[in-house]
Amino acid sequence: MSDRIIDSHIHLDMYRQKEQLEILSELELAQVEALICVSNHLKSSKEALRLAHEDSRIKPAFGFHPEQALPTDYEAAELLTFIEQNQHEMIAIGEVGLPYYLRQDNKGVSSDGYVELLETFVQKAAALGKPIILHAIYEDAPIACDLLEKYSVPEAHFHWFKGDSQTIERMAKNSYSISVTPDVLYEKEIQDLVRAYPLSRMMVETDGPWPFEGIFKGSMTHPGMIHKSLEKIAELKKVSAAYVYSKIYENTCRFYKL
Repeated sequence: MSDRIIDSHIHLDMYRQKEQLEILSELELAQVEALICVSNHLKSSKEALRLAHEDSRIKPAFGFHPEQALPTDYEAAELLTFIEQNQHEMIAIGEVGLPYYLRQDNKGVSSDGYVELLETFVQKAAALGKPIILHAIYEDAPIACDLLEKYSVPEAHFHWFKGDSQTIERMAKNSYSISVTPDVLYEKEIQDLVRAYPLSRMMVETDGPWPFEGIFKGSMTHPGMIHKSLEKIAELKKVSAAYVYSKIYENTCRFYKL
């Protein structure tokens, strides 16, 4: 059985340098072939590109994380210019999306500006023919789907997705991809999603350095944790671990053209 894995969503630039070096030195032992390194803003995108230049296993994506204050028009234009200039080194646009948690914490935050920015990123993905990595959960997901459909963007990756059954059906019908984090080991909501969503459109991720509970409580988030996620997915799907490893590896390679 081949146990090759790809972490389809990690914020490698957010780890301390010592942690980055530790992770990279252990990838081969952990049978991790590649890291899809997403970005939070322009500075983060530049750092992701620098890391990719130093290690070919790092595949950079450039974007603006929505769980923060909106960029100024000038900052957004700078990021879009950077994306345009580095499109051939960029594996995808991401992470982009809508500020679900920010709105939960601050009821005065409006989605309008974020929707406009997301639309700009969706348009850019369509124009460049690149996949897009989305942070769009619960009631934000249908808005993202509307924009993807409007601009005919088929290669959409909803990372750490959570949502209602109607949205799940819509996403599956459109062949959008999702990725599953190690919280599949202990979160019923994620376990139910894994049971419902087609394995053919599933990937795995850590979203590191985000920390996890359960058996991972207190541990630095490491791509090697994904092996436990894959074993759990196999259990939930009632198929062999070998099949899940093979299928999810193929899905990720196909989606990101690796």
